[in-house]
Amino acid sequence: MNENEEQVVKVEQERTSSVGKMDMSGAFGAGSINVEKVQGAENFGKTIIRLIKYMKPEMVALIVMILLSAVGAWFAVWVPDILKKVTNYMVDSIQYFKTEGMLDDGYIARICLISGGLYALNAVFQFVSGLVAASMAQHVVRRMRYDIKVKLDKVPISYFDGTTTGEILSRLTNDVELVSVTLQDSINQVITVVTTVSGVIFMMARLDWLMALVTVCSVPILLVISSLVIKKSQKEFDKQQLLIGKLNGHIEEMYAGHRVVMLYNHEEESIADLEVINKQLLKATRKAQFLAGIILPIIKLINNITYVSICVLGGYRAGLGVISIGDIQACIQYTKQFAQPVENISNIASTIQSSIASAERVFKMFDLAEQGKEAARCDTTEFTGEVDFKHVAFSYTEDKPLITDMNLHVNACDSIAIVGPTGAGKTTLVNLLMRFYELNKGEILIDGHNIQDMHRDDLRNIFGMVLQETWLFKGTVAENIAYGNEFATREQIVTAAKKAHAHEFIESMEHGYDTVLNDDGSNISQGQKQLLTIARAILKDPKIIILDEATSSVDTRTEKYVQSAMLAMMEGKTSFVIAHRLSTIKHAEVILVMNHGDVVEQGNHETLMAKGGFYRDLYLSQFQGQKEGEPAGDGSGFIQT
Repeated sequence: MNENEEQVVKVEQERTSSVGKMDMSGAFGAGSINVEKVQGAENFGKTIIRLIKYMKPEMVALIVMILLSAVGAWFAVWVPDILKKVTNYMVDSIQYFKTEGMLDDGYIARICLISGGLYALNAVFQFVSGLVAASMAQHVVRRMRYDIKVKLDKVPISYFDGTTTGEILSRLTNDVELVSVTLQDSINQVITVVTTVSGVIFMMARLDWLMALVTVCSVPILLVISSLVIKKSQKEFDKQQLLIGKLNGHIEEMYAGHRVVMLYNHEEESIADLEVINKQLLKATRKAQFLAGIILPIIKLINNITYVSICVLGGYRAGLGVISIGDIQACIQYTKQFAQPVENISNIASTIQSSIASAERVFKMFDLAEQGKEAARCDTTEFTGEVDFKHVAFSYTEDKPLITDMNLHVNACDSIAIVGPTGAGKTTLVNLLMRFYELNKGEILIDGHNIQDMHRDDLRNIFGMVLQETWLFKGTVAENIAYGNEFATREQIVTAAKKAHAHEFIESMEHGYDTVLNDDGSNISQGQKQLLTIARAILKDPKIIILDEATSSVDTRTEKYVQSAMLAMMEGKTSFVIAHRLSTIKHAEVILVMNHGDVVEQGNHETLMAKGGFYRDLYLSQFQGQKEGEPAGDGSGFIQT
């Protein structure tokens, strides 16, 4: 394991899983929307302002959506004021009901048609507003995902060392989706709530100020009670989330090492540990759901008390002749209209808070420091692969220097083997060579050109790499081989596969080069994966080849094919081979022996063995009990790394 991997593992061990989700929306009488439990935004106001600025290209759609939502909500608010006329007319005309033809059916029909029309317009406007909001939200989140991807392509590799893959995926999926929820649903709901509440209060005040006052007084009571319960339930949800993370971590750990668990007969212990966490989670969830579940009944109770109060007060005021029966009917309708958005306020506020927190985290990704500015493009076709390290110093952290003063000259077409104990700096050396990290001081030259003065794309076009952990994507065999050369013809792909000794097994597959590989290439063997990655590197035809433990995960028989393929790939190229098998290391022109970040010895195998230094100790410790020159007992001899 190299230095970077050790740092990543440390971060993985320390992180707390947060994939659990909560659903409080059902308790607030709203549609069920699963919202990932998140902390509130650190800078709520600034994030909202930044989100509005980010939405500038969609500002016209946003304004249209707000207007449609507001007008649609106003149509619904208008209806009770119109319907009261029918009630008043029928009450005034009740003395004539016994006289046929005295009731004006046409007037009643017109009022009913107008009311129905307003409700229809409300539905149409809300529907169109929803469509505009959905379109606007998808445009924004599409741009947001694109901007995140562009940013991730520009940040230093060190960011990925200290950030888990799950966290990055969470920004691209969960956080962006939560922003989408706010833009698509919550803004519409907020506009509807504001328009409905303000419209209802205005219309009720026109009818009777006292009943309007009773209705308005219920709002602070609702908000105070809701906030108290939510504050208490939030603590319980925090406990629930911690336990969900613990449970997910246990499950992931157990099933990732399922074979080992079975091998050592630890199934019962694993189940017992799971049951302990499960019971704790059950207890915490019951408490959290109970507190969240009582919010809606409390809100409905207060709304019903307000409703009854309006009925009693309205009857009394009508008896005094202050208002009409129609006014009472309108106020009762307004009370119902007023109750629904108030019931949803808590859920809307919770969703918006979560979404703004998500937007803040996305914007923090936008603010990540990028790699230095790119240099001008240059032509690398005439490069031969000569490499020079001059007084190179580098450390991952300031307090732990790794490479202090490395000087190294590599001739073009030389094969350089790099050996040394774990943490010696072997992988760091090639990472610096490809400029995955920037030097603290010194310079690296390729054919006399300082890599700091080269465009990263031009620099990395010089290199081909084969790693221990192969990477294949879901696509055809041909597409995977051609990944490093998108303009390659089928003939070139086949030629590269033949050089990599992969052609035979590819042809034996059902669809040959058009066989589709799984996401992780699980439908072929590890050795076959390695041969495909070698074919990919051969097809790219780089000037410098890097092999990082490229044969350590294949069997002895496959190793022969892989080694033969690698030798063909390395022919006429400068090559850096990390922890390669003994046969390749022994025949390398130069063996670099690294320890504590510096090259402590260099030379060929015979020279280093004769020197009797650090390399000889490594060699003998690996093959203790064997005479030099004898083959390893398992056929897999390699220098310790």
